[in-house]
Amino acid sequence: MPKDPVAQLLAIEAIKSLKYRYLRAVDCHDWALLRTTLSDDCSARYDGGKYSYDGADVLIEGLRGHMDSPSVLTMHNCHHPEITLLDDGQAEGKWYLQDLVFNREQNWVLFGTAIYNDKYRLENGEWLLCHTEYDRIMETVNSPIPDTLGFTHSMFSQQ
Repeated sequence: MPKDPVAQLLAIEAIKSLKYRYLRAVDCHDWALLRTTLSDDCSARYDGGKYSYDGADVLIEGLRGHMDSPSVLTMHNCHHPEITLLDDGQAEGKWYLQDLVFNREQNWVLFGTAIYNDKYRLENGEWLLCHTEYDRIMETVNSPIPDTLGFTHSMFSQQ
């Protein structure tokens, strides 16, 4: 861990920014941006391991397979970060997740909460996500999406 408290705070803020970019990339289906947040050997175990991926490119293809459709609209919010710097180049983080997923094609909506556990590594001066996982606290899935719930805008399609 950096001995300088300012360096510690800067590292923590860089890791927070990394996680926020990761979430934005997922919600915006910006797979190129997502790739910049991941180490080559990044692994993921989502929903208690229900969805597991090894390698950054495999992870991105897995998410694309589930989400890369104009009919899938998501909102992932992480907050309450608990970031621990292990040494000058490694850190761990715990985050509270709230997510909302609309799958208009399959006609369901999901609301959930979970706890993320992440591992980060400093590579070439940049913090990268090298492992991410979450376990659900709760999840609700409702189908069909009520007819009274209208979408007035989607960045992925014309309404």
